[in-house]
Amino acid sequence: MVATLKNMRLAGLVAIWIFALAYFAIRSPAFFSLTNVSSILQFSTLLALVTLGQTLVILAGGGGIDLSVGGIVSLSGLAIAFGVKAGLNPYLASLGGIIFGGFLGLINGLLVTKFRLLPLMATLATFYAYNGLSVALTEGAPLSGLPTFFGTLGQRSIGGIPLHTVFIVLPLFLILELVLWQMPVGRWIYAIGGNERACRLVGLPVDLIRLGVYVHSGLTAALAGLVADSWLLSARPNIGENLELLSLTAALLGGTSIFGGSGGLAGSLVAVFFFTSLQAGLQMLNVNAIWQLGFVGCFLILSVLLDRVIRGEETK
Repeated sequence: MVATLKNMRLAGLVAIWIFALAYFAIRSPAFFSLTNVSSILQFSTLLALVTLGQTLVILAGGGGIDLSVGGIVSLSGLAIAFGVKAGLNPYLASLGGIIFGGFLGLINGLLVTKFRLLPLMATLATFYAYNGLSVALTEGAPLSGLPTFFGTLGQRSIGGIPLHTVFIVLPLFLILELVLWQMPVGRWIYAIGGNERACRLVGLPVDLIRLGVYVHSGLTAALAGLVADSWLLSARPNIGENLELLSLTAALLGGTSIFGGSGGLAGSLVAVFFFTSLQAGLQMLNVNAIWQLGFVGCFLILSVLLDRVIRGEETK
């Protein structure tokens, strides 16, 4: 029964997605133009990378959530841009920015595992800190002037599919799927999310695993910052705005339980493409951005309610 509900949940999401695509295509034939599809994939990469990190944080349980991901995207992107403009080799600057994102994620993980702060409060605090620092460093203005060649990753495509989708999102997704389903650490993440107390009793490194998923979330958010820099040839202090809400909703709507221990990355990616195509379609129909966020909020409520129904069936 539980497996059926989970399958129906994902099937329902796909059905709504197909219906929405058909509606947008009828109302605006340009929706499926190569330019628009490429644009959807551009933003999908940012949300997909953040969601891949967010999903693992939630899977590890303990009320895990990372509300700081948008701030890490912005701050890491700024770190990369500052490095490039200071004359650093772009590859070294990019690597340094990604490591910096992992460090920001490490701060989150330490607040949760060592100082025992609630993940919601810890990452909400760092959300304000990281975003505030991004604005303070730039006075709210984009850091532009990145060299043209830096745009290769973010602006070029293969058959209309952006390079970063082909060379970052898909390989990372496949590697993480391999880790989750074929390696001990992946099984530990599910086990810790499902029954933390039992895992501690058998000696699993619960805190270390949780620390690791927060570091991973910081790394994937920093990768999104790198893609944004390359795409726009500038670092914007607000580029990560709303990514925390969207990534959380995508993870939950894609089938990951808010309580941890259940779900996966495939459903999260389906939800990512659903949201980005929905936003693009609503924009083409001139629907106000406020209403777009309203739709996201409704889907978040729906995701939590479905999760409660599924958990209720599991406990019967």
